[in-house]
Amino acid sequence: MSSHGNVRRFIEGTAVPPLSDEAQRIAGAAAAAAAFEESFGIHVEDFQTGIDAVSGAANSGGSIRITEPDPDIPQHATAAAFFDVDNTLIQGSSLILLAMGLYRKKFFTLKEILPVVWMQVKYRVKGSELPDAMVSGRALALEFIKGRRVDELQAICREMVDKQLLDRTYQGTRELAQMHIDAGEQVWLVSATPVQVGQMLAERLGFTGALGTVAEEQDGVFTGRLIGDILHGPGKQHAVAALTAIQQFDLEQCTAYSDSSNDIPMLSMVGTAVAINPDKELRHHAKSHGWLIRDYRSVRRVFSTLALPALAASAVAAAAALAFRSRP
Repeated sequence: MSSHGNVRRFIEGTAVPPLSDEAQRIAGAAAAAAAFEESFGIHVEDFQTGIDAVSGAANSGGSIRITEPDPDIPQHATAAAFFDVDNTLIQGSSLILLAMGLYRKKFFTLKEILPVVWMQVKYRVKGSELPDAMVSGRALALEFIKGRRVDELQAICREMVDKQLLDRTYQGTRELAQMHIDAGEQVWLVSATPVQVGQMLAERLGFTGALGTVAEEQDGVFTGRLIGDILHGPGKQHAVAALTAIQQFDLEQCTAYSDSSNDIPMLSMVGTAVAINPDKELRHHAKSHGWLIRDYRSVRRVFSTLALPALAASAVAAAAALAFRSRP
């Protein structure tokens, strides 16, 4: 009996000594990292940026939810649908429309807006996102709103949603979203567009809420800094992972919709992935993985074929005319 005790003391004290507080902290962090990797396919640091994005959205909207569910519809609490915005829910780029609205309110000059107009022309030609241009465009946007009042931007976003974005929504995508709402599932917009735009769209369409790029604010004024990720590509995956943990969704019961191959990380998280109006790379990926594909762009194709040259010419002509009139 004493020999067994000696063996146990040797193992505890020499071969496997008791863990110190620091060693236990490191072991706990490693276990948490492994759990995040297994559950969401992301690192702990990425999950934290997702938490920042979700909390930033909640602070911007006053609550994590923008719309409460219909009390007459039984709720499927563990299921949700995540929708991209640009070219999935709406035709075109919400960021470009916002930039034009900011220009009209004299947030920046004609010289600064011309590259954005050209980005819109290229967006119409390609029908897909240009990642580098989007990131640089959002960096510019943060600089433009630095020092501006939050309620001023909210008013511009509200006007843009009501007068432009709602008319640009794809009816087929709205019907898919309504299908999830009728099934008692939460419906979330997840977009790189400023969170104020997404939240106002969600409110108007009766969706649960929206996650978007969050600009830091202090005392009702924008600081020019971001909170969390730009919700583009992996940033969407991080935010959806955080929202899933908070709302206790079962990702196998969830659905995600997007037009862009940049969103494959988010689409790959869920049980059902749907490519809507997909770019070439996403269409190929969706076919090879057995994902559903929906295309609502027939009207947009006609517009691009017949009217794109006129759009480009008009943009250049308008820019030239404004520049000429602005001369002393």
